[in-house]
Amino acid sequence: MNIDALHYRTGEPVRVTVEDGEIAAIEPLETQLTLEERAELPLVAPGLVDLQINGYGGYDFNHPALSAAVVKEAVRAVWKEGVTGFYPTVITGAPYTILGAMRAIARACEEDDASAATIKGIHLEGPFLSPEDGPRGAHALEHIRPPDTALFDQWQAAAGGRISLVTLSPEWEGSAEFIRHCVRQGVTVSIGHTSADAAQIAGAVAAGARLSTHLGNGAHAMLPRHPNYLWAQLAEEALWCTLIADGFHLPDEVLKVAMKVKGRQALLVSDAVALAGLAPGSYDTPVGGRVVLTPAGRLHLAGEPGLLAGSAQMLLRHIARLSAAGLASLPDAWDMASVQPAGFMALPAAAGLAAGAPADLALIRRTGTGAAGLALTALCQAGCWVYRRE
Repeated sequence: MNIDALHYRTGEPVRVTVEDGEIAAIEPLETQLTLEERAELPLVAPGLVDLQINGYGGYDFNHPALSAAVVKEAVRAVWKEGVTGFYPTVITGAPYTILGAMRAIARACEEDDASAATIKGIHLEGPFLSPEDGPRGAHALEHIRPPDTALFDQWQAAAGGRISLVTLSPEWEGSAEFIRHCVRQGVTVSIGHTSADAAQIAGAVAAGARLSTHLGNGAHAMLPRHPNYLWAQLAEEALWCTLIADGFHLPDEVLKVAMKVKGRQALLVSDAVALAGLAPGSYDTPVGGRVVLTPAGRLHLAGEPGLLAGSAQMLLRHIARLSAAGLASLPDAWDMASVQPAGFMALPAAAGLAAGAPADLALIRRTGTGAAGLALTALCQAGCWVYRRE
């Protein structure tokens, strides 16, 4: 199979040859194109890799009755957002609810090749988080608890070993031991929803923590100017960070600082909830209660418009917004949501557009200059077309 398109980084016309699920070659197009012919070509870019999706299109990975069938449908739904790999995120809940979610996701991967190919692992966000208001965010206080290796091992067994990313707060006694336990199993540990002090953060890094989850969110509304846990995480060179760049969660100046400090260690995540991809309106949700999704894409509590109720935007929006705001070029913003997270999680997709890499390819077009300025036209996963825009 040959795909003629404009390389997303150079803008030059290329032919991507795909064989046996891999990129066999990427070569310049020998045919001289007119301006009109060139304008008809889409951009070709690596498929997106999202480390944190709580739900999408009405499908909720944290629903108490999550089934394998719902997981399979969710996998196919995210393809239309350019996602070829993601980590369904299971948040704080009753132990039996988390156990059920792990079983459902594992069953979907066991029964369905598409789910197994798209789900690269499971992200467990909680329940080992800060109990304090602010850092805890929307996580239910009644289910917050200190790190528990036996409980984690039970969930990991139910998941068939698929938990590969855990977000916790290292303010709890025994956190370092728990982190080492996870790292020995090959699980990546991230610091998030925390009120830990600098020494606790340093201790977590020494034990093997490697990431900060949605840095700048899941935090107190007011902090001491210094020291505080944001400075401490920014200063830890071993810590990568994920950022929510939907235009609502972080001001541009915060994004700019984090990206300058972390460089290629700064990654984009959607942190999307089940309402992402749905029409604007009012909805009743199990976590936030009555919420409102505005036409602009902002999700807030119905009674308190100043309080966000999660992210309702997928990575295409984040990439377009970073580019439109001048915070990153389109190619660099795209890499923050594709090859860089893939590299961080040691996925083959980290090779990007290169011979021998998986043929996970997104065909995109610019539709404008604003935050909604990108549109997916087709998606290829492992050499097969899984989505084409009608």
